[in-house]
Amino acid sequence: MPDRQPTRQPALKATSLASRAPLCPPNRGSTPQADRPPGHAPSWRKRRVLLLNTTFEPLTALPLRRAIVLLVCGKAEVVHGDSAGMVLHSATAAVEVPSVIRLSNFVRVPYRGRVPLTRTALMLRDNYRCVYCGSRAETIDHVVPRSRGGPHTWENCVACCTKCNHRKADKTLSELGWRLPVAPCAPRGRHWRLLAGLSETDPLWLPYLGESAA
Repeated sequence: MPDRQPTRQPALKATSLASRAPLCPPNRGSTPQADRPPGHAPSWRKRRVLLLNTTFEPLTALPLRRAIVLLVCGKAEVVHGDSAGMVLHSATAAVEVPSVIRLSNFVRVPYRGRVPLTRTALMLRDNYRCVYCGSRAETIDHVVPRSRGGPHTWENCVACCTKCNHRKADKTLSELGWRLPVAPCAPRGRHWRLLAGLSETDPLWLPYLGESAA
């Protein structure tokens, strides 16, 4: 499917796909024209779109191009459009850039085991707060230091600020007289597998990703 360039079109309002003109891919030889404000970086090429099941369960974060294909083929519908009102233009029609889309038909998701431990997921689990002092977390700390046999697991990793991380160094909590307010554990829920693979989230996604992502 050829590239389509986004432009800001405030006059175009979000409507159902059924009310738009049929979308036909432009000729292979045609080159879409870029119409972006001066200095506007083409970050849309790296954009991700949240894909929901028919039950509104989050499934994955798709590349924008794949999301547009699902919309054009009638396999999904727009739940939330781009907050900036960006629009993709083809040779015959325009499609609002989506932020959240929903499948038209239900898909069964196979059971998946333990959520992978990533920096993003761990920060979200601890709400970006240092578990030791409550200030803004900037790094990850191993409760039992790696140098003393501590594993890199959900139960031994916590969000931590730089100050507490330097102060703790390779000491144990008992040596410092510190205590954890809550025992760290692996998060549960299918949406956590999605969160573990993301580096950032669109605010429009938060209602579908659970309270931990908000």
